[in-house]
Amino acid sequence: MLTTLDSRLAALADPTRRAILLRLAKGEATVLEIAAPFAMSQPAVSHHLKVLERAGLILRRTDGTRHPCRLAPDALAPVEDWLARLRNSMEANYQRLDALLTQDPEEKDKP
Repeated sequence: MLTTLDSRLAALADPTRRAILLRLAKGEATVLEIAAPFAMSQPAVSHHLKVLERAGLILRRTDGTRHPCRLAPDALAPVEDWLARLRNSMEANYQRLDALLTQDPEEKDKP
């Protein structure tokens, strides 16, 4: 799972790839449709799509000469699971800190 998590986080680190994912959240799109709002060549957009596909974040299919892309189902599950574990650990730390800060100062000095 760590490899999957690492590849997905690495793919998400790039703002262009995050923008592509936001576009695909609206629905399936072809490479040309995805490339339209970006000031980069179609091959550059295709490279970003390959990174997203290798990371398991998107799926591509062939429809004649078209290659529509869409979000992969549950693609973010490993990221969400990791964030949930991190969030739970942080909340436990904050709860311990809150308990310490609300302790009576005289109790803190007792062994």
